[in-house]
Amino acid sequence: MIKLDITKAASFLADGAVDALEAQVKAAQQSLEDGTCPGNDFLGWLHLPSSITPEFIQEIQDCANVLRENCEAIVVAGIGGSYLGAKCVIEALSNTFAWLVADKKNPTILFAGNNIGEDYLYELTEYLKGKKFGVINISKSGTTTETALAFRLLKKQCEDQCGKEMAKNVIVAVTDAVKGAARTCATKEGYKTFVIPDNVGGRFSVLTPVGLLPIACAGFDICKLVEGAQKMEVACGKDVPFAENPAAQYAAVRNALYQNGKKIEIMVNYQPKLHFFSEWWKQLYGESEGKDLKGIFPASCDFTTDLHSMGQWIQKGERTIYETVISIEKPANKVLFPSDEENLDGLNFLAGKRVDEVNKMAELGTQLAHVDGGVPNIRISVPELNAYYLGQLIYFFEIACGISGNVLGVNPFNQPGVEAYKKNMFALLEKPGYEAETEAIKKRLAE
Repeated sequence: MIKLDITKAASFLADGAVDALEAQVKAAQQSLEDGTCPGNDFLGWLHLPSSITPEFIQEIQDCANVLRENCEAIVVAGIGGSYLGAKCVIEALSNTFAWLVADKKNPTILFAGNNIGEDYLYELTEYLKGKKFGVINISKSGTTTETALAFRLLKKQCEDQCGKEMAKNVIVAVTDAVKGAARTCATKEGYKTFVIPDNVGGRFSVLTPVGLLPIACAGFDICKLVEGAQKMEVACGKDVPFAENPAAQYAAVRNALYQNGKKIEIMVNYQPKLHFFSEWWKQLYGESEGKDLKGIFPASCDFTTDLHSMGQWIQKGERTIYETVISIEKPANKVLFPSDEENLDGLNFLAGKRVDEVNKMAELGTQLAHVDGGVPNIRISVPELNAYYLGQLIYFFEIACGISGNVLGVNPFNQPGVEAYKKNMFALLEKPGYEAETEAIKKRLAE
């Protein structure tokens, strides 16, 4: 099991401050279970792990196998929760230099539809020229600008390169059950489809086909991913005592720190493969808690890299921060530091040691320095970086997010602030139906 240690965070609080939130935390979790909390129509993720059947996993795996057998590359088209969950798991489990190694067993997994960069799309389509590729189009509506734009380009290129009939076999839609442009297109073209449940928001959708299909296409064990999440669902159950429930403890300590003036949470890793896990975590907490002029700002750093940049600010900047560190106990590979006869760099004292031992001492030394410098530290230790423990981490942060948002007093499951830029963009692009907004925004810009 992954383990949570809050001792070096609670030590910055008054005695009993975390335990004082027990009643609120328990009530917040009970409101999730009862479906009485704000946003209760988006609680489908709560017991999702335990509801996933072997038959459902097999259906996803069968589809993934078709794509794997017919594609050199697979492009996942989606934005926000429609791609970050899959990307964080795939990046964590993949060879860091996958682009450079000749991996004949697995297709290259690419991502599009998460930006509007013309150069990005040009370079992607150039890369795909002459290649057998497939597309997983992930969108409930099918009209999200970034994803719809990318999918239109990719659909045409796929059909042009392999023909419409073959394209039907390598384009998959993960979308609404009955409505929306993506569903209409999939039905018309005859694509294989999977449903995004109505009651699961994008940022909580990793364990739906949104995440499971791309992860299976990449060649990773989605059974183990789900199994890990199921284990954590039990460990964080509403009847687990407060002191033994890691999600309840995490939700309590971060709210106690917030009430004590700690407004920024920095997600830290010492394993480069976890960079996109932090990106997924930032969306989960930023979009869930940042509303009603409230919320902890989620940031992230990759250590030791960022100790040579952001480390200065963390050590000596404004004391409104705390850190949550994910520590991987056992790396997958072994590298011993060599001895050098001339010892010009003065590092022979490390000769014979594993590189991970050096990394672990950097981690411990940083924790001591930051705690001494006034930065509370939460530590999550993970036995190994594999699908099983990633499943545990994903569900742990999801359930803790739901609890924490309820304690904060916001609706953790909506995102009203996301729509503001879209309205302005559509008005500026003179989209039909936005005539009044176009006129108003042009007048505003002219002034």
